[in-house]
Amino acid sequence: MAGHSKFANIKHRKEKNDAAKGRIFTRLGRELAMAVKHGGGADPAANMRLRDTIAKAKSENMPNDTIERSIKKAAGDIDQVNYDSVTYEGYGPAGVAVIVKVLTDNRNRAAANVRNAFTKGGGSLGTQGCVSFMFSEVGQIMVETDCGMGEEELMLLTADAGADDFIVQDGGYEIICTAENFSQLRQTLEEAKIPMVSAEITMLPQTYAKLSAPEDLKHMNKMLDLLDDEDDVQNVYHNWEG
Repeated sequence: MAGHSKFANIKHRKEKNDAAKGRIFTRLGRELAMAVKHGGGADPAANMRLRDTIAKAKSENMPNDTIERSIKKAAGDIDQVNYDSVTYEGYGPAGVAVIVKVLTDNRNRAAANVRNAFTKGGGSLGTQGCVSFMFSEVGQIMVETDCGMGEEELMLLTADAGADDFIVQDGGYEIICTAENFSQLRQTLEEAKIPMVSAEITMLPQTYAKLSAPEDLKHMNKMLDLLDDEDDVQNVYHNWEG
């Protein structure tokens, strides 16, 4: 699998301002609540989904006390955790493939806001499955070069733990595995005390699209900004090689 995901983009994402971090923490709080409700309770030792979500939250620099409060709140109000998981698919400018994953307590609001972002971004919503076949669901872990372990040793460690690809990038390593092997791989790195810049199950494009027209670039960035501003939106995946 080719390594098009840029390590520098992950680092840039983590340097957002306080307002952006607040939105990220809101989304992670919802993910933690859903993990408690549907993954098997509030004990990470017995709830693999919760363990993985906690690891993702920590990689986004969510404070430990905030994580613990979110888990306790979800455990105490388990019947009040009523978010629906919805996936929207569509096209950005010049046919860029876009997938939007949402956790919402109001489907109508979420649908209207996502549709608005597509429209204002010069794109359009499509039918279920119209672009998802162009992506692969994988586990993706990003580790800095200066992680306390040499490249060859880290490559062997991750291969033994189920990694399918180890990609050297400027400033770090991108480690890819199947979604099924993600928890095992992440836990192996955690036990080896390897700090992870990010660790999540994601959707990687199988092919990439380039935008060159200034108007297309403007529209694509506008769409992504509008989606990023929505608390209901958990993740946005696209095949724009920006």
